[in-house]
Amino acid sequence: MAINCKDNVITMETRNSTYQMKVEKGFLIHTYYGEKVGDMDMSYLSRTIDRGFSGIPEGVKGRDFSLDTQLLEYPSYGTGDFRNDCLRVEYADGSQVTDLKFVSCQVKDGKYALEGLPAMYQGDKKAETLEITLKDEFKNLEVVLYYGVFEELDIITRACRVINKGQEKVSLLRVYSMCVDFYDRDMDLIHFYGRHAMERVTERTPLHHGMQSVGSRRGYSSHQYNPMVILCKHNATEDAGICYGASFVYSGNFAAEAEVAQANNTRLTMGIHDAQFKFVLNPGEDFTAPEVLLSFSRQGLGQLSRNYHKAIRENICRGKYKNARRPILINNWEATYFDFNTDKLLDIAREAKKLGIEMLVMDDGWFGKRDDDNSGLGDWFVNEKKLPGGLKKLVDGVNDIGLKFGIWFEPEMVSEDSELFRAHPDWALTVPGRSFTRGRNQLVLDFSRQEVRDYIFDRMSEILESANIEYVKWDANRHLTDVWSAALPAEKQGEVFHRYILGLYDFLEKITQKFPDVLFEGCSGGGGRFDAGMMYYHPQIWCSDDTDAVERLVIQYGTSFGYPVSTVGSHVSVCPNHQTGRSVSMKTRGVVAMAGTFGYELDITKMSQEDKEEVKVQIEDFKKYYELIQRGDYYRLTDDGKTSNLVAWQFTSEDKKEALVNGVVLKTRANPVFITVYLKGLNPDSVYEIEGQSGRFTGAALMNGGYPIPVMPDDYQAVQLYVKEC
Repeated sequence: MAINCKDNVITMETRNSTYQMKVEKGFLIHTYYGEKVGDMDMSYLSRTIDRGFSGIPEGVKGRDFSLDTQLLEYPSYGTGDFRNDCLRVEYADGSQVTDLKFVSCQVKDGKYALEGLPAMYQGDKKAETLEITLKDEFKNLEVVLYYGVFEELDIITRACRVINKGQEKVSLLRVYSMCVDFYDRDMDLIHFYGRHAMERVTERTPLHHGMQSVGSRRGYSSHQYNPMVILCKHNATEDAGICYGASFVYSGNFAAEAEVAQANNTRLTMGIHDAQFKFVLNPGEDFTAPEVLLSFSRQGLGQLSRNYHKAIRENICRGKYKNARRPILINNWEATYFDFNTDKLLDIAREAKKLGIEMLVMDDGWFGKRDDDNSGLGDWFVNEKKLPGGLKKLVDGVNDIGLKFGIWFEPEMVSEDSELFRAHPDWALTVPGRSFTRGRNQLVLDFSRQEVRDYIFDRMSEILESANIEYVKWDANRHLTDVWSAALPAEKQGEVFHRYILGLYDFLEKITQKFPDVLFEGCSGGGGRFDAGMMYYHPQIWCSDDTDAVERLVIQYGTSFGYPVSTVGSHVSVCPNHQTGRSVSMKTRGVVAMAGTFGYELDITKMSQEDKEEVKVQIEDFKKYYELIQRGDYYRLTDDGKTSNLVAWQFTSEDKKEALVNGVVLKTRANPVFITVYLKGLNPDSVYEIEGQSGRFTGAALMNGGYPIPVMPDDYQAVQLYVKEC
């Protein structure tokens, strides 16, 4: 049993961690989360003291037990815990005090599911569920805490449901999904910030007194902050030290907050951001908060990442392409932008076929009146001026060449200059009578409304059924402003942000189930919705609109902390690069793109013969190393270039018999210092060969002595070492 409830002590165990709570004076107290300690009652670590200005709960004798000083499992607002709370409720009488007491716990085989929300599923793994019920007796408000324990994966999931069992309606002002309290503050916060075309840049800062928080109020998880954070000890490195991760399985507004309180204890909370959040529950109604994936590692940040990689790859991602090899594709966007027709696309397809590319993806501009980004969104019918004879003629032509075919959609958006907006202006998120904010000259459709979703679903289905389409790139190119729904009364406008995401998930579930053989790739201006929630529907997501290989080193490095390579959309693009103007070799662009799903984003008809030959080699190499790259253990061998002139990473097979080391030497220098790369994850006693190199090496030698990188004759030169056991 991974879960044990005995003598008011509730213990959960994974392969390498223990998570424990205890019922004390009617409250659910958090006692421990960390390295495995068995069923030892860890509440001996809890200490009490009469600390001034800390309220004492009713019925507690003495003055040394206060909710303000205890480690709590799910803190609520208004009863003496002045730290950050998880639950804030406004009742019909205007009060906001909620006093949650322990009622019961129940252990179930298998993993719980969340209605209407993505979550880890059990699959072929062993999993157990713990349900703990808390209740405010005065208002008859019940909270059910859900814990899913994946012992093998070292993952514990958290979610909760709030149920109004009273006789009056209540308004939920905050419902976070989880809280973890720690006894001390000696940790760093690692988070991943950014902007469009530079997502998930790594930042590590020591915790300090007060609140450190990241989050999104943009309607999406966003380019600016990612809903995955890490707390780790100051001395934690890639390979050693205590680390805790929290990844939110949700694609909308979020908050992740770390607070160091008066007694130097630390509280980490995560959930839906409470900005413009007010969810009304009538008697008998309930609200389910999304899931958080928790993981612990004592073997440093690298092992924590590998825990998440495996969990997301195997128990979040679903469908045909969860394990199947994905086609190597070429996307026409940076080749043509809006200026294309059938003949131009077929020319690209013919050249692509010669080089071994397997799919042509037609990007934005094939529908409605769409010659730039000022019009046409929402009008999902083929523009036959560009595609004479229609979509099927083009797709059949591409298939006859020997390539699969994919297509771009932006289903959640509408242009003001479109037939759809002229017919249904109230379907967009706008406030009546108020001028509205534009983004990319488009508005956001109100996906909280069933009729809006049904209309777009029908139009999208018609397109997908009209031809042999095997891939969809799902884009979303602006964030939510003027958030107001014509379908909801005034008191429920605080529900729109969340209902939008629920509607989006409902749409995605239906479309992916209706078209199970289609590979769906997520995109929001690149990586603006790169989160575990979207990966439940999209097994891969376009990592960034920045295709510059040097910039991608930073973006893909940060992404690797929480997400597997199999979810990272990464392509080789043209040089000079369209975003930065930088030029790097075709080899370097290929090596960097191999830290992802791999493809091309350029006009292949204009490539030199030398580059075409390099493409052939890249494609053969990627096919050869596919399983190793997509399913191997991932190791960061360096940082993202902040402290080293080499950025390197490694894929290692589970049996440790082969590995692939990829790297880029950033700058060439006069009289250069030598660079050595230190491999990881090999069997120290095994003997290995490096393809194309002389000599044999023990795993211990390659990991401890390293391997010399040759002096490079130019900037941004790539190295790739295939290592195999003899």
